[in-house]
Amino acid sequence: MPKTKTAEKSARSSVRKAERNKAIKSGTKSKITRAEKLIASKKGVEAGTAVTEAISSLDRAANRKVIHANTAARKKSRLMKKLNAVNKK
Repeated sequence: MPKTKTAEKSARSSVRKAERNKAIKSGTKSKITRAEKLIASKKGVEAGTAVTEAISSLDRAANRKVIHANTAARKKSRLMKKLNAVNKK
């Protein structure tokens, strides 16, 4: 339990921030999953659109410091690698 008023305020704000971060992370994961499913089903144009949305979402999450910038870069790279492998064939 927080003992001081500032500690109480910090605890309240951390709960608010955690809820916001959770929503951003969840949405980003959903977009990545959707893109990967479309890539697996070999729907090139739809997969390209989904990958673009996922990358945008990853960039937003990294800019807001919800995820680390290197994590976002790694996930974007892996998505593009999968998409390019499908489009090459």
